[in-house]
Amino acid sequence: MDRPLRVALLTYRGTPHSGGQGVYTRQLSRALARLGHSVEVLSGQPYPEVDEGVRLTEVPSLDLYRQPDPFRVPRRSEFRDAVDVLEFAVMCTAGYPEPLTFSLRAWRALRGRRDIDVVHDNQCLGYGVLGIARSVAPVVATIHHPITVDRRINVADAPGRWRRLSVRRWYHFAAMQARVARRIPRILVPSEAMRGDVARAFRIPPRRITATPLGVDTDVFRPLPHVPRVAGRIVTTASADIPLKGLDFLITAVTRLRSTHPHAHLVVIGRAREDAPDGVQFRSGLTAEEIAELYAQAHAAVVPSLYEGFSLPAVEAMASGVPLVATRGGALPDVVGADGEAGLLVEPGDPEALRAALARLLDDAPLRERLAACGRRRALERFTWEATARATEAEYRAAIAARSGRLPAR
Repeated sequence: MDRPLRVALLTYRGTPHSGGQGVYTRQLSRALARLGHSVEVLSGQPYPEVDEGVRLTEVPSLDLYRQPDPFRVPRRSEFRDAVDVLEFAVMCTAGYPEPLTFSLRAWRALRGRRDIDVVHDNQCLGYGVLGIARSVAPVVATIHHPITVDRRINVADAPGRWRRLSVRRWYHFAAMQARVARRIPRILVPSEAMRGDVARAFRIPPRRITATPLGVDTDVFRPLPHVPRVAGRIVTTASADIPLKGLDFLITAVTRLRSTHPHAHLVVIGRAREDAPDGVQFRSGLTAEEIAELYAQAHAAVVPSLYEGFSLPAVEAMASGVPLVATRGGALPDVVGADGEAGLLVEPGDPEALRAALARLLDDAPLRERLAACGRRRALERFTWEATARATEAEYRAAIAARSGRLPAR
């Protein structure tokens, strides 16, 4: 029997409330610990929630983007070292420093450690990760999706030349991530669709990339028969209000839908907007249990993203037994299945297609029931965190064996 592993899991922002990477950190660390491994999470602010049996090591930054004071100017007394100065300087030149500066701090925190078998980098891909690979332990990295896709969509959406230049500068760290990724022998991605996209975007041989689908907590996200459905309720998750998530297209679709279905209304799990139209409300700071209850109240869930590397909200809705409308952006067809199998698929960026699919669901109760049952079954059969953890463990052991010379490096 293989001995338990000592794993250091790196995440430069780890809270589950700031997006899928935070959920990934918490759920994967929990599943690895349940398999008997020793897991230490190293994170910058906002710090993650970890379960009993998982150790959290805080790697504090200047926290320049914290709410309600993003892009703040720190007091002189807050600067501790050269990395802090670098972090502030990059922000002042319209760049995004966190992946680089977190990786340097993590390298400093791990330097000299001999109690770690493998380091798992959760899409930081900063230069410090290469130092960790040289001096601490073999590194396995997860890339959820190519950040270059975010850059392309956000640049196209930016109004005016100077704004587009500013957005390009913000994504300057993408070049560093590509250089680092090409030097890491084992890369994990959450879907087969991402295997090809990451290989092309980062110029990495596909043989070095393994698809390890993510999971869903079926103890939380499950049908709740005691919770009544709210007529016309539609639920979506917007962990970040950026063009990539396609929220504007969905809001347009729901506004049009209300002309024929006046009871239709959208609940957005995400930070509120000041200009939300009638029929759209925002909810933020929810626990997983509260999100599951919102799904139980809904007649439909929607993932309107222009592109997704996996989509945890999609599998959470499916596991909750809610009929789903999703786009064909990125890996969503891999997650949801063929059109009509566990959800209705539409082209990304098309509010009329979203409106038509939602109208079809609201008008057809047997279709809702069929999609809900198929989605629940697909989530249980394909997407569990235990399966994710076991596949990840296999990559850890292969990386350790390659480092020791017992297995050829990729």
